[in-house]
Amino acid sequence: MSTMNISLPESLRAFVEEQVSARGYGTSSEYVRELIRKDLDRQHLRALLLDGASSAPTAPVNEKYFEELRSNVRKR
Repeated sequence: MSTMNISLPESLRAFVEEQVSARGYGTSSEYVRELIRKDLDRQHLRALLLDGASSAPTAPVNEKYFEELRSNVRKR
């Protein structure tokens, strides 16, 4: 694992230390890694939503569609 040093104003440093303590992280690095992972997940979800929004329309979704979906899930 490589190392990256960052500079923070005292107010942000204090906030990070509070979060580490309050949320049970072992180190500030664990907290920052978690923030980065969440941001990656958010960006991935955004890309999926934009892809879906720009895709061609499909058949309308109605009650029958959801009943079939529920039935398939129950079978699994």
